[in-house]
Amino acid sequence: MENIIQKALDTHTLEKNEIIALLEDNTQNDTLFKAADETRKKFVGDEIHLRGLIEFSNICKRGCKYCGLQCSNKEIERYRISLGEITEYAKNAANMGYKTIVLQSGEDDYYSVDKMCSIISEIKKLNVALTLSIGEKTKEEYKAYKEAGADRFLLRIETTDEVLYSKMHPNMDFKNRKKCLYNLKELGFETGTGSLVGLPGQNVESLADDILFFRELNADMIGIGPFIPHPNTPLKDVKQGDFTLALKVMAITRLLLPDINIPATTAMETIHPNGRIIALQAGANVIMPNVTEGEYRKKYEIYPNKNRADEDRAKCKSLIEDKIISIGRKVSSDFGFRKSI
Repeated sequence: MENIIQKALDTHTLEKNEIIALLEDNTQNDTLFKAADETRKKFVGDEIHLRGLIEFSNICKRGCKYCGLQCSNKEIERYRISLGEITEYAKNAANMGYKTIVLQSGEDDYYSVDKMCSIISEIKKLNVALTLSIGEKTKEEYKAYKEAGADRFLLRIETTDEVLYSKMHPNMDFKNRKKCLYNLKELGFETGTGSLVGLPGQNVESLADDILFFRELNADMIGIGPFIPHPNTPLKDVKQGDFTLALKVMAITRLLLPDINIPATTAMETIHPNGRIIALQAGANVIMPNVTEGEYRKKYEIYPNKNRADEDRAKCKSLIEDKIISIGRKVSSDFGFRKSI
């Protein structure tokens, strides 16, 4: 295992069987995490990028079996935030010092291309980088967002196992998902993807394929999170994903894509009290605090216990900054674009 980790450190390449060996073996986890952290420091430095997340609609036409926003969930109170409110939230986040705004929603067709381009244009006036996370669109739609000023796009593959993907995503097309990611890269977006660790029927072989796919795509951002069952989904009785395994997938991803941006995901914090800090010490360099305001925050429940509606946005940011400083890191003041090697 030590030889495999050293190979990853030296060459930033691994064969599939070597990735599987690392995922299956737990005797060298600390060595793996240390190597990932060392790689993070060498290639992206000690700065942590804070990105303000606005969850502007929990309406979704999709039926992804693991997600609390899925269209068949009748228990959720749905909402849409107006274009004016979205812009106002973005202004508030920019005034708090966020250099990137992330707009995230379910796949809600109410927000047409014209509406989204209007929002993008207004937010870009704030001198911030803008990330979209709004699902599968046509290449022409993605092109319109790019021309309006959007910089990045997040579209998680969730799993590269086509059979498992089909089981988890009714009436969705795995090949189209991949096509969307390659379209985004071709159009010049900083392209983000990622996977869920712990889906029922998933194995370490498919997780290894996920990591190799990230490298094949040359993704600019990768988000890894453990699966957390939601009580109003078909997977409500499925066992929660393993925190350590998710951390290992993230660490290996850092070793193979040394210069990308990797968030310490909220899901890691949800299942471990210090999850984000641990992730920051195992290869991550981004945190995405939620800056959605009012009652909307608690209604965007992809999985349970994700958000605390009573958290003050400024206090939340201050606490995160204190934690970052406590581990010898610092908050970045730039836009956080990938600095490719």
